[in-house]
Amino acid sequence: MKEIISQSPEQTQEPARRLGHYIREQHLSCAMALTGDLGCGKTCFVQGLAGGLEIEEGYYITSPTFTIMNEYPAGKMRLCHLDLYRLSDPDELEYIGIEDQMGQNSVTVVEWPDLLIETGFIFDLYIHFEFDADFNRKITFSPSGQAGTNLLSNLSL
Repeated sequence: MKEIISQSPEQTQEPARRLGHYIREQHLSCAMALTGDLGCGKTCFVQGLAGGLEIEEGYYITSPTFTIMNEYPAGKMRLCHLDLYRLSDPDELEYIGIEDQMGQNSVTVVEWPDLLIETGFIFDLYIHFEFDADFNRKITFSPSGQAGTNLLSNLSL
C-alpha cells in the first residue's frame, strides 16, 4: 500500500499520468477501482491517467455519472471509464455490457465500484481518495495480486 497527499489537481494527475505512461509502454490491460466521496479527485485522477495513455487532447475526460461509461481510444488500447453510482442491482451490469468492455487492450477504471465488487470481481489496483484535515486529497493505492503489485511498484511514489 502507498499513500500520497495532493494539494492540487496537478498533484492528483501526476501519479496517474506516470501510471498511464507505464501501462501504455508495457501494453498492459488492467482494472482499477476508485473509491471516495464526491469531489475527492477521482475524475481528476482519470484525466491524468488519460494523459499518460496519450489519449488525444481533443477528448474531454468527464465523469460518466449519467452515461455510466465513457470509452476513449489510446493507440492500440482503450480507456473504459465507468461510474456505477446510479446502478442499484448487479444484474444491471449485464445490461450495460460491462464484460464486453473489460479485457485485452483495455484499461478499465471504475468509480463507485461496490456493485461490481459484490459480484466477486477483483481489481488489480484499488485507489481510495479522501480529504485530510487541511482539505488536501489523501490518495491511497492498494494492489491486488501480482499485476497490481507490479503496477504499484513501477509507480515510484
